[in-house]
Order: sequence, then C-alpha cells, then structure tokens
Amino acid sequence: MPSKKIDNAFTARDLYSAAEDPTHAGALSFMRRKYSKSLKGVDVAVLGIPFDAAVSNRPGARFGPQAVRRASAIFDNDPQYPFHADLFENLAVVDRGDVLLDYGNHAQTPKKIERAANQVLDAGAKLIAIGGDHYVTWPLLRAHHAKHGKLALIQFDAHQDTWFDDGKRIDHGSFVGRAARDGVIDTDSSIQIGIRTHAPEDCGIKMLYGHQVEEMRIAEIVDAIKQRVGAMPCYITFDIDCLDPAYAPGTGTPVAGGPSTAKMLGVLRALSDLNIVGADVVEVAPAYDHADITAIAGASVAMHYAGLFAEQKRKQV
Repeated sequence: MPSKKIDNAFTARDLYSAAEDPTHAGALSFMRRKYSKSLKGVDVAVLGIPFDAAVSNRPGARFGPQAVRRASAIFDNDPQYPFHADLFENLAVVDRGDVLLDYGNHAQTPKKIERAANQVLDAGAKLIAIGGDHYVTWPLLRAHHAKHGKLALIQFDAHQDTWFDDGKRIDHGSFVGRAARDGVIDTDSSIQIGIRTHAPEDCGIKMLYGHQVEEMRIAEIVDAIKQRVGAMPCYITFDIDCLDPAYAPGTGTPVAGGPSTAKMLGVLRALSDLNIVGADVVEVAPAYDHADITAIAGASVAMHYAGLFAEQKRKQV
C-alpha cells in the first residue's frame, strides 16, 4: 500500500494504465482518468453535459455526469470485465470535465454542446458523452455528422424520440425525427432497441420493441444491429430508460417491460466490429435512484464504450 498513489484524476503523469486509488476514496473522475482540457495525444475524451431543461416528465438528469463519475469508481485498477484487459494500457483517455451551460439561456445550449464536441473531434479524438437529458444527443449528432458525414444511429431507448420538432424546440423527445429530416442520420441504416411507447412516425428506422427484445437472444439482437448498420459510421446513444425500471429506477421517464442491464451490456460488448465514431449515455437522474443502481448501469455502459474503443485500437496496431 505505501507504494500506491491516490487522486489519479489530478496526479497522473501520463494518460495510460489503470489508477491505484482505493475504490472508496480519491478524487472522482470518470474511471479515475486524468482531468485535462488538453487533447494532445488523446484517443478518447469523456465529456459531461449537465442539462435537463428539455425533459417532459421528471427533471434531474443535470446531475447525471456527477452520478456516473461517482459510480465509475467501482471500476478500479483490475482488468475490466468482460474485456479481460486494462482498457488504458494502450488507450489514452481523459476526463474533460463538463460543458459550461447557462441555466438562464437555453437558446445557447445546443451551440455550446456542439462546439465542445467539435473541439474533441477536430483534435482527432473520439467522444464519450455523459448526459444530461436526451436532447443533448442532437448537437452531438450534428458535430459527428460534420466530421464523418451521414451516420447510422444505434439507439437504446424506451422511446422513439420522433415527436414533432419545428426546428426550434429544445425537447428530449424529438431529436431523432429532426436528425432524420435534416439528413444527419441514415434512417435505412439506423435501429432502435427496447422501444416501449408509440410515436406518430417511425421515420423509417427499424425498431426492436421491448417484447421482441425480451424474446430474442443477445446474439440475435447483435445480428439485427450489424445487418442494419453495416459498414456505416455509427453513433451509439443509450438512454438509460431503455432498461426496465427494476434495473434503472433513477430516470425521468421510466417505462416498465424493458430489458435487463446484463442483456444490454451483452449486446454492447459484441459491437466492436462496427465503425463506432462516438457514443453517449443519457437520462441518469440520481434523485430517483436507489443505492446507485442506475448510476452504476450508466457507468457500466460508458465503460463498455471505452472497452470497445480499446479493442478497436488494438486491432489497428
């Protein structure tokens, strides 16, 4: 123990290797990654987006980035399951902190989020974003579209988010419809997993409803995603309410009848062959959580993103 160090979020000398902080102590960042605004030599940047002014039900997702970072401390310096590896041995990851948003001027919110995402992407790094309500995915998609062109969207969600949008609304239930109409996503290559509500339109996006996901094996879900997405650059967005409220009670719009955390993490684990260019996890609202169940699920999703990016980099070497 005397040889170990603490507060890796601030004391790390480089961007590689696991931290040594005790799980119960030390400065909190996502998975103890170094807090840094510098993107020099960075493969992946983690960015918090504490915004929840677009919710239609329960607010509180502005505290999602804090909760996910806190829960991620459980991923200490062991090889990460199920990747059986130190994810940071060859993957340089920083926690870039949060986007600074003016709570009194929401009209500026999308521009600020998009600008923050552009800074990461223009530096050649990939982005893992932690929301925040699901509206934040809209400016994130715009930034990734500007970098990579039209995207395939892989959306884990209880809701379609294709409700009416006149192009001016700040609304967490309409970003998919807007992305489809503006040509940001390729609807023929996009898929939604876990849907348990009905919206006026599907925009031509393939849906796997909650009852279908319940009956399907993980391999079948993965195959459906891969067949739909193909070789397209794809963006993954994971609304934590995709999970049944038994596994994620701490969210703004919980819907019964959803899949388990284990099943959806199993699906994520199998997606490393896809051309994933960015990802987010959203709608963690810790005020409605119990024993950090939802925050742990959100942190696990984000950890899987890091694991997928680590595998992709190892394949490139």
